[in-house]
Amino acid sequence: MNLDIEKQLLNKGYNFIAGVDEAGRGPLAGPVVAACVIIDKDFEIKEDSELTKVTDSKKLSAKKREELFKIIKENVKAVEISVVSSEMIDKTNILKASLTAMLKAVEKCDIKADYVLVDGSFKIPKLKTDQEAIKGGDGIAFTIAAASIIAKVSRDFLMTEYDKKYPEYEFSRHKGYGTKIHMEKLKEIGPCPIHRRSFAPVRKALKNKKEY
Repeated sequence: MNLDIEKQLLNKGYNFIAGVDEAGRGPLAGPVVAACVIIDKDFEIKEDSELTKVTDSKKLSAKKREELFKIIKENVKAVEISVVSSEMIDKTNILKASLTAMLKAVEKCDIKADYVLVDGSFKIPKLKTDQEAIKGGDGIAFTIAAASIIAKVSRDFLMTEYDKKYPEYEFSRHKGYGTKIHMEKLKEIGPCPIHRRSFAPVRKALKNKKEY
C-alpha cells in the first residue's frame, strides 16, 4: 500500500489527511464501528516497515490485523473509533448508521483533518471538511486501509465481549455474521438484544421465536 493519494493532497496544501472506513455493515448482530486515521506531511512508510503490509482488512488474518492495529496507532498522527448500536441501525438503516459512525469518528479526533478520504460510494453527510468517497478505497489509499484495520479489530473485540454476555450465540466465532452456526442458534434460541431486527433473517426468527 502506498501513499500516492495522500501525497497528492499534501502537495496541494492540505496538512492533515484522514482516511475513514467501517466494519460491521453485513452482520445480523452487534454494532457498526467506524475508524478515522489521520496522517500529516511528515508521515512516511519505510521499505522495511511493517506499515508496508497495511491493506484492506479483509485480506489479512486476525493475527496480522491485531499486529498492525498496534503499529498503526503508534505511527500515525491520530486514531479514533465510533460505535453505533444495533438499536440505532434499526431506527435508521445500516447505510445511515455507517455514515453516522464515520462522521463521529472524524469529529472525535483531537486533530482536525483538512481532507477526508471515505471508503465507499457515499460521502459523509454533515461533514464540513473537504472529502472524497473512493469505491474500494481500502485497497487503494493507505489511510483508508489503516482505518479498515482499526475498525475491524475494534469491532471484533466488542463482539468477543458480547460473547461473554450471550455465550449461547458464540459471537466470538462469527462476530455476528450470518454463518451456519449463527443461523442455527438464531433459529433455535431466537434473537437477543444486540440482534438487528431490521435485518430479514432476524425478523424471520422473531416470528418463530420469542424475544431473548
